[in-house]
Amino acid sequence: MKVAIVKYNAGNIHSVDCALRRLGVEATITADKELLRTADKVIFPGVGEAKTTMQYLRATGMDELIKNLRQPVLGICLGMQLMCSHSEEGDTDGLGIFDVPVKRFVPKRQEDKVPHMGWNTITKTNSPLFDGFTTEAFVYFVHSFYVPVCEFTAAETDYIQPFSAALHKDNFYATQFHPEKSGTVGEHIVKNFLELL
Repeated sequence: MKVAIVKYNAGNIHSVDCALRRLGVEATITADKELLRTADKVIFPGVGEAKTTMQYLRATGMDELIKNLRQPVLGICLGMQLMCSHSEEGDTDGLGIFDVPVKRFVPKRQEDKVPHMGWNTITKTNSPLFDGFTTEAFVYFVHSFYVPVCEFTAAETDYIQPFSAALHKDNFYATQFHPEKSGTVGEHIVKNFLELL
């Protein structure tokens, strides 16, 4: 199986690579469009800022490439947010794969801290990413922006308000949390992704 990790100006790529190695998968970290098009699975990770990252993706033509991929694609954290239609971070348009906006967390109480950082539960899972899950599971989050619950929501988490912890549409899957930093639960999710047809 050929697994490609999209190489672009965002962090977190190597921790995703390490998570795959733990599962015995040697991924290719690449910006080569042909390698991405012909991979069996593509992972679009991300830690960074939406506006400058989208500018980079447009300048390199990676925006159109990612939108037109036909194999299973997994967006992680910023990768998920960039797959949406618009982000309040830098007031920037995204890839539009998921027609839903990305909003900034607004604290409602003194104890509401932004960014949302640490372990939290995912519930209402309804995607092949979560096959084998029987109860709510803990995963690791670090984010100041969120995707509201919508028709594409594949898992929910509650922090300040309920939001989409994961999205799914056609061959596109995405998680707001970091499966590569979420222990055995995250490893199970990555394994499920790798087993998708």
